[in-house]
Amino acid sequence: MIRPATVEDVETIVGLVQDLATYERASDRVQLDADLLRSALFDERPAVFAHVAEEDGEVVGMAIWFLNFSTWTGRHGIYLEDLFVRPERRGQGHGRALLVTLARLAVQAGYGRVEWSVLDWNEPSIGFYRGLGAEAMDEWTTFRLSGDALAGLAGEPD
Repeated sequence: MIRPATVEDVETIVGLVQDLATYERASDRVQLDADLLRSALFDERPAVFAHVAEEDGEVVGMAIWFLNFSTWTGRHGIYLEDLFVRPERRGQGHGRALLVTLARLAVQAGYGRVEWSVLDWNEPSIGFYRGLGAEAMDEWTTFRLSGDALAGLAGEPD
C-alpha cells in the first residue's frame, strides 16, 4: 500500500534516509533529524512531501519529493529527492508503486514531468528506472553550492 506520510512516520523515514545514505556511501553527510523532517513535511505551508510504501503495517519504503518548475514547459514538475526501499523488500513492487503514485499525481495536477538523480555507479537502480521508460539526461551535469562555497558566495556584494 502506498500512502502519504504522516507525522507518525517521521522517525522511520529518517531511518530510511540514513539507510539510503549508507547505501550511497555517504552516511557521514546526513544532517537530517526527526525535528527537521517533521518541520519540512508538516509545517503550515510544506514545500516537501513524502509517500511511504507499507506492508503488513510496516513502512518498507519511501519517496520524498518537492515541486520544481520548468521554464521550457511553463509547468511544475515533481523532483524526487529520495526513493528507497529496504533491501530485503526490494523486488516486490514497492519502488515501482511509489513511482506510479508520483506519476499519477503529476498527471492529475497537470505537471510536465517527474525527475530525479541517480549515482552513475548504481546500476541496479539505473536498470530499474530504464525499465520504467525513464531516460537518462546524459548531457546535463548537476552542480551544487554548499558549505564554505555557498557561504562565500552569499557573502559577496551584489
